[in-house]
Amino acid sequence: MAAVGVLALASSLLAACGSDDKSGSTDGLVFMNQSRGQEAALNELAKKYTETTGVKITIESPGPADYLPKLQSKAQSKSMPDIYSSFNATDMAPFYRAGWAKDLSAELQGDWSKNFDPAVVKLSAFADGNNLKVPAGIYTVHWEIQTYGFLADPAATGIDKAAPPQTMDKFIAGLATKGPGKFTVAASLTPQLVQSYASNYLTDEQISQTLDGKLPWKSDGWRKAFQLLIDMKQAGILANNALPGGQDDNPNVESSFFNKKEVGSIFDATAGVSVGLRTAPDFNDYISLALPAAPDATQKPRVIGLNGKGAVINPKGANVDKAVAFVKWLTEPDQQKFFAEKARILPSNPELLKSGTIPGQLTGFAEAIQSMQVLPNTISSDVNTTIIRNTQRLVLGEATVDQVLDEIQAAQDRSK
Repeated sequence: MAAVGVLALASSLLAACGSDDKSGSTDGLVFMNQSRGQEAALNELAKKYTETTGVKITIESPGPADYLPKLQSKAQSKSMPDIYSSFNATDMAPFYRAGWAKDLSAELQGDWSKNFDPAVVKLSAFADGNNLKVPAGIYTVHWEIQTYGFLADPAATGIDKAAPPQTMDKFIAGLATKGPGKFTVAASLTPQLVQSYASNYLTDEQISQTLDGKLPWKSDGWRKAFQLLIDMKQAGILANNALPGGQDDNPNVESSFFNKKEVGSIFDATAGVSVGLRTAPDFNDYISLALPAAPDATQKPRVIGLNGKGAVINPKGANVDKAVAFVKWLTEPDQQKFFAEKARILPSNPELLKSGTIPGQLTGFAEAIQSMQVLPNTISSDVNTTIIRNTQRLVLGEATVDQVLDEIQAAQDRSK
């Protein structure tokens, strides 16, 4: 039934591609925003832009849980906004394939590209023959770089800010001395955790080839990566001996760390820091950690690198040129700096990254930028869903690592 639903969505989106109908606003510009953490900053910048240029900017923020369903509904009804937030590539690919995103490759050949670290532009590009079957091009621009890692409260975990653990066994052992239930990760983020930890044993090329179906999932590197979750449970540091699941699993995990103080450490993206600022502004005494190395690592660990906050421009909108101008303005250094300070995000501008003005809660994440994974493809939707479901089974003792890898390989084969 899920497959039928995806096909139905793709069909309706593709049908919209052939329409002569003009979507977008005829009264200024509408930006549909997915992010909770950037909402306040985006509203302030939109107001400033309107006051400066006279172009009315309306920000719609349905929230992260409702964002994708509402965007799908707008595509089906041919009422897409002028600008909308980029989401993960797997979920956004149907919109790109259906022609709801302007190819910005030509614009990024010029001076505009100087506003971004070269890795950001590279991460944004879809190459010919990519596994998501998106036409070659660049459909998003980003004022943020995201990585993944651990957030930790030194008071709750005993982690030393000045000397955080450099290996995973020391990280686990340190939390275990503070009693059980000190760490959690949302099931929806286990694909990112596993792929990042697998880099201890696999090169970027080997990871990329696995995601592309050219190498098997059943290898020692992936086996050891999934074993990490079992090790955490056996050490007694996994909260409730389970992985939170459901549509709001990661917001609930972030709440358990920032607001309820139920756990001392979580695995999260850099975006979690901006969520913490919005939901628990008085909680600042926590740190971020780059991914600790496996004790038997053969490679330097490298977290997944991806573009964070950013925008897609609807080429069918009534004011495409105005939309491009506004998005260019949003990515200029002054606006990127405002986003970084107001929303605690890592800017994508190379000069700002070197300036030493990154918020303190992000410094651990920032260390990982230079060595993060930059892959030409991404995990397929079917494989991603299979990992999420099976890591929950793994932690509950309902499946072995090898059984999980067999399930993932079957999903990979179906994705070809």
